[in-house]
Amino acid sequence: MSDDTYISGKSDRAIVFVHSRGFKPGPAGYLDVMVDSLTAGVEADCPESLEALADTTKRLAYYADLSGEFLEQLGEIYDEKIDISDLHNVAHELKGIDRRRGFSVRRYDRLPGKSAIKEFLISIIAPFMTVLGLGKKLIHGAKTDFGEYMRRDSELREAILARVRDTLADALNRYYRVAIVSHGIGAVVAYDALWQLSHDPEYSAQCDDLKVDIWVTTGAPLGDSTVRHNLLGHDRKGRERYPTNVLAWHNIAAEDDYVAYDNTVADDFKAMLVQRQISSIRDYHIYNMAIRYGRSNPHNMLGYLIHPRVSKIITDWLTKVSGRPAPKSNV
Repeated sequence: MSDDTYISGKSDRAIVFVHSRGFKPGPAGYLDVMVDSLTAGVEADCPESLEALADTTKRLAYYADLSGEFLEQLGEIYDEKIDISDLHNVAHELKGIDRRRGFSVRRYDRLPGKSAIKEFLISIIAPFMTVLGLGKKLIHGAKTDFGEYMRRDSELREAILARVRDTLADALNRYYRVAIVSHGIGAVVAYDALWQLSHDPEYSAQCDDLKVDIWVTTGAPLGDSTVRHNLLGHDRKGRERYPTNVLAWHNIAAEDDYVAYDNTVADDFKAMLVQRQISSIRDYHIYNMAIRYGRSNPHNMLGYLIHPRVSKIITDWLTKVSGRPAPKSNV
């Protein structure tokens, strides 16, 4: 495939990246910087898996053009050249961090732009957002692409979901081993797409019983009860409430990443384990060392992708022997 959301490999594996909300660079440049960050982490921590990663197809479920058009209509402005330049600066700085000691709380606390007072106040307020009904007001009342996505009758929602769903369905049908790495609000979209491919009669036949090996969520708000109440399937019972096409789920939340202020999902989705529709759900806590525009940015996707925890999860997946014939198609 020759489009700019695709980096072809020659193995039977594919990684599908699902980005978060807001303005993003063009798909080719954005995919390149994400793959570069993930590769740098694997090269530093597990160099023996570097060739396997290079042979793995990387795909980007890209919808930032849809989000960007919506935000521009609201009067927001985006400078892509500055943004992609800053992302490359982020990746460069992250590559220089010592892998053994550089991802510790001591180094994190010294990052520029951190405010202990602000972090303390938010850490106190955040757990009460849902109880007070603030989470619902912030999500549905916000003039953002995420607020628009959460509206069930939104054309933007349908368009974004179709992009992600079609990319996932195509990857599952082309490759025998598929991993999803979704970030922020992209994890919400990925969840909805996985649910549709599991249960929606209009789409489930596309994938039959095909399953994702691992789903990695980074900086995801899926622990928030308001978000969960708006997921597809939330009003169903039993197995139909949750996706049935993921084997293992790894959820990673960084300190002070307020998008993932409720930073665990294993407790919220434990019914998936009880009903034996997933083999494991694991939560991890990390420190995200990314600095964007001169300030600490614990939500940044590159800071997640280059982290040793993500490197370990991906390389563990890469070392699994498929035991299957060559894929149907990888071109």
